[in-house]
Amino acid sequence: MAVSAAAPEARPRRWPGVAAWALWALTILGLVVAAWLDHLLRQAGMPELGGLQAASAPLLVAAVSAATVGAVLASRRPAHPVGWLLLGLGLLVAAGGVASQDVDYGLVARPGSLPAASYLAGISNGLQVLWLACGGFVLLLTPTGSLPSPRWRWWARVAAAAPLLLMLLFAVDPQPLAPEHPTVDNPLAVPVPAGLLRAVAAVDAVIVLATLVAAAGSLVVRFRRARGTERQQLRWVAVGAAVVGAVALLVGVVAGAMAKDRVVLAALGTCVALLPLATGASILRYRLYDLDRIISRTLAYGLLTILLGLGYAGVVLGLGRLLPQGSSLVVAGATLAVAAAFQPARRRIQRAVDRRFNRRRYDAARTIQAFSARLRQQVDLEALTGELLAVVEQTMQPTQVSLWLRPSPHDSSGTPRSEAPPTTWAY
Repeated sequence: MAVSAAAPEARPRRWPGVAAWALWALTILGLVVAAWLDHLLRQAGMPELGGLQAASAPLLVAAVSAATVGAVLASRRPAHPVGWLLLGLGLLVAAGGVASQDVDYGLVARPGSLPAASYLAGISNGLQVLWLACGGFVLLLTPTGSLPSPRWRWWARVAAAAPLLLMLLFAVDPQPLAPEHPTVDNPLAVPVPAGLLRAVAAVDAVIVLATLVAAAGSLVVRFRRARGTERQQLRWVAVGAAVVGAVALLVGVVAGAMAKDRVVLAALGTCVALLPLATGASILRYRLYDLDRIISRTLAYGLLTILLGLGYAGVVLGLGRLLPQGSSLVVAGATLAVAAAFQPARRRIQRAVDRRFNRRRYDAARTIQAFSARLRQQVDLEALTGELLAVVEQTMQPTQVSLWLRPSPHDSSGTPRSEAPPTTWAY
């Protein structure tokens, strides 16, 4: 009798998780190197060239957010491209910060101190374009990991080719630090008229921006066609982009028109920082169906904070006119007034917000309230049972519901009755 060797047990491949967290560690290392270069620039007496400033803080948070969410996605779902794109986005943001500060220190603050700085002058500008392109592909492939339809393939090719071409044009720009430092030369420059090179770069930049807008529009196309779980996934991304991203983008546009470059950088970093969080929650389906509840609670407590703050200020100002200046009764009275108004105001605001933004919860609460009122007048057990099951099905929407009633051990006359199986109603 032939004996065959037992097949070895299939083991899950661990290299995607190792590679993902290695890229995450590389991103964090890049941010550490950027902090070190920022310290060198401050020692050189040029803190304005440093990257660790208030305006760039959102962009640093975006790098950590993208790298962390990308590592989690890539390690859990290595076949999904969005995780690797988020890792690339975070790594490119960190690399761009390192390259730009390396150029500032090696060509402006301490010329000649870093020999490779001249080669990075044009490349550092192109890195900004590449991480924007990664963000566009994240939008284009969320949440399924594939294009919305085969007709988007040509646009995906354009979205990939345009930033690469712009990166190449930046790398060979004869004056990469113009107009601030027009005397800095680029050893990678090609003998092409600077005007023609910049004209082509401007057209290509418009194409890159158009691809970002088209990627955002693809989410609208997906949402109109999606059903069920995919529609809930897209709602996370849509809310994350609409509630905060749109506001940050509006601030960036206004600041750009006013030539406030640091405000533009902060607004852009805020947008990029929110994208990985919403995308990761939608792909991993974390608390997927709690979005209405999160929105309603956020709006309710936001409005409550504003109203109580205004009420506190009004009470302080009102009592301040009646009582002596510096009296502790002013603060005590305002605090007591806010504490007394907190719960009633919270209930009223939550009810108003649910009526508008969380209609399912509002309708369920009204259904339960109406059933509680009818419960006081209902004496028929069978009718009550059927109505109770119907209310549970309408408000909770379970896949199956049943009611188990334990029989009474005595009859109406007090005589013990024989054991009987419990009565069960199913809906």
